[in-house]
Amino acid sequence: MKNLIFLFVFLIFTCSGGEDANAQNHDDIFTIYLVRHSEKDLESNNSSNPPLSECGQIRSENLRRFFKDVPLEVIYSTDYIRTTTTAMPTATAKELGIENYNAEHLKEFSELLLDRKQNALVVGHSNTTGVLAGLLNNENLEAYDSDIYDRIYQVVIYNDKARLHLLHMPLDCID
Repeated sequence: MKNLIFLFVFLIFTCSGGEDANAQNHDDIFTIYLVRHSEKDLESNNSSNPPLSECGQIRSENLRRFFKDVPLEVIYSTDYIRTTTTAMPTATAKELGIENYNAEHLKEFSELLLDRKQNALVVGHSNTTGVLAGLLNNENLEAYDSDIYDRIYQVVIYNDKARLHLLHMPLDCID
């Protein structure tokens, strides 16, 4: 009877992989979310670095609500008012800082994201967000139209294999 109990305990421990295997599995799966900054104020005097419009501020708050129950470890943004302001509500709610990245070096940044293996939110631009999602997933994705703001790219990486999901966050700001 003792041999059966020992065998049963041994099989349970072996099949579960023990604590070290569970910790390793956690490290092998992580998710990177990529969004374009929210709507910018096209009437701003600062045309090269405009703030968000009222609609953009609402979308940024909606992003915060979307990510409420999503475990994030780090938030990245380019160094523009519109991207950091888009990331700010989520960063504040998660009590995370915002790390800047250079959108001109997407290949290197994609490698950094994959090496760090962290659940992350990346806020970028219409000409970088899809491209970066493609780099993370080994696909050739291109920039998209500058009037599209509702895309959320979710890249799930498990055992160095990526799966890309395209989500949409509708919001119509009509006067």
